[in-house]
Amino acid sequence: MRPTLRQMEYLVAIADTGKFGDAAKRANVSQPSLSAQIADMEAELDAVLVERGRHGALLTPIGVEIVRRARLILQDVEDLKTAAQRNTDGLSGRMRVGVLPTIGPYLLPNATRQLHARFPDLRFNVREEPTIDLDTHLGDGVYDFIISAADAHDGMATTPLFAESLWICTASDDPLAQAQGPVRLADLKGRTLLSLGHWHRLNQMIQSIAKSARAHVSVEYDGSSLDSARQMAEMGAGVAVLPSLYALTERRRDPGLMIRRIDHPSARRKIALVWRRTSNIADRMTILTDVFRDAAEDILRLETETDRVSAR
Repeated sequence: MRPTLRQMEYLVAIADTGKFGDAAKRANVSQPSLSAQIADMEAELDAVLVERGRHGALLTPIGVEIVRRARLILQDVEDLKTAAQRNTDGLSGRMRVGVLPTIGPYLLPNATRQLHARFPDLRFNVREEPTIDLDTHLGDGVYDFIISAADAHDGMATTPLFAESLWICTASDDPLAQAQGPVRLADLKGRTLLSLGHWHRLNQMIQSIAKSARAHVSVEYDGSSLDSARQMAEMGAGVAVLPSLYALTERRRDPGLMIRRIDHPSARRKIALVWRRTSNIADRMTILTDVFRDAAEDILRLETETDRVSAR
């Protein structure tokens, strides 16, 4: 007897939740039944996969490796099911998507509405993660594809989606709010820039900009979201550096938001659709790429108009 797909699903659920009880709820099965299936799997493999304790379920080193392989096997099965269910346009079933938290909330709503209208049988499961986690989890089979930095995923298949600029956001009484059009790096000299945590790739870009501008990134503030960085800037705590999709989306909601585009090649990032080269979804990427590009363009076309708007 070999480990079954159900046992692999249960083991992955334990890995994701860290608890037998939560894994059982996620798998819609009783906890004793799930525990028995995991025990059978361990017996079949002659290895302890999960360390049971009062504080939850921890994977053993061999358990971590088995989970990695189980994810890939389960993904292959999903690919098989999707291929069988595929409609004439090639998009149906459920796809698991990883996306940068600085991209997802601003790009996906419009794109998913378009896709659902065209392909009512297509469903997305979406999770936001930093670049390094997206890369790891794509390789491990957690995602079907990701939307991430174009230059951060060696060995993966990619197709460009769009490029976006970085913008500053300041309080309305900040000297930088008194000028029109794009801001130069020289204008940021000596200023305190607000960024996200060090685990975000955007932080690396902001650190580079600060070095070139002879500015500095705040050591007192380590933002958890673009919203929090913007709010701190509006209260005068520094100069927030924000990507286009976010800055322009927020400007639509609040015309009084003080933003200016940074006019420098280093203040621009490329975003791509990324998937495993071994995946069978390459033939569907063209449709997805077109929709995601259109959704981004709907926001990015405001760049030129916003550049011309003077500070209020």
